Amino acid sequence: MLKRTAFTMIELIFVIVIMGIIGKFGVEFLAQAYKSFIFAKINHELQSTSEQTVEFIAARLQNRIKDSVIARTTPPTTPPTFFPVQQSSGANTYTVLEWIASDVDGFRGTTKPLWSGIIDLENSSSSTTVLVSPETNTTASNTLITTLSNSQTTLNDAALYFIGSNNDLDGYGWNGTAIADQNSVMHPITSVAGAGNENKFAPAVGNFSGVDVYEYYKLSWTANAVVMENYDTTTNMGDLYFYHNYQPWNGDKYYDNNDSNHKSLIMKNVSTFQFISIGAMMKIQVCTKSTLVEEYSLCKEKTVL
Repeated sequence: MLKRTAFTMIELIFVIVIMGIIGKFGVEFLAQAYKSFIFAKINHELQSTSEQTVEFIAARLQNRIKDSVIARTTPPTTPPTFFPVQQSSGANTYTVLEWIASDVDGFRGTTKPLWSGIIDLENSSSSTTVLVSPETNTTASNTLITTLSNSQTTLNDAALYFIGSNNDLDGYGWNGTAIADQNSVMHPITSVAGAGNENKFAPAVGNFSGVDVYEYYKLSWTANAVVMENYDTTTNMGDLYFYHNYQPWNGDKYYDNNDSNHKSLIMKNVSTFQFISIGAMMKIQVCTKSTLVEEYSLCKEKTVL
């Protein structure tokens, strides 16, 4: 005959002890595993977003007119003050990086450049009111600029930068006043109307009399700015924005345009945006952080020639 026996007191105590140990360390193990998962997720997101941000900024800085780069503080002053980027190196008070961008898309073109970058100074049609640029197609350039700017800008808003010219920072239009003649660094232009004139530029203001016109040029239709905004002194974080589709040589200022056609969010939860310039080389740094589990931060940097 089978007999049923119960646990002895010692066996019960032993089972209870074992279950307690398993319960204690099992919960801690699960908690640690969950924390490790969250940390890995946060790390991946911060790594990804910060990497994308520095690559985005660096890609656009590649197309800068190197001597045009300036720094500003926010909020902007009236009249707006600016500083050579070399002067701002390493200073956390500068939260705006701004530069004139060359029209690299138009220069690449499709099968050939839409603007050649060359002025034919010996051409009989070149004068103080017309500049001939062989192999340039101002009609196609205008179409591309209109498309890229979401119909906010045309070739008639653009300007030429002569390579080798005087690079006084005031000549880019950073002081907020439209350039009134052709004696500055940037030369506002329009296309010459009429069939067969697709390779000609006309001055939008004044004329080229007495102006040093160089053979090589860059075409620009916008400046760019990277700006730290909405900075919260409690969390020590802000948002990084990219401004585009504005022309300082026409008196435009980046902060006058806050709509989606001129301003794009690059990254949120930015703790630091810094830049340094050594000669023509620039280095940018973006730091971000998260407080979801505990405060965790990381930085990404990129050097741009």
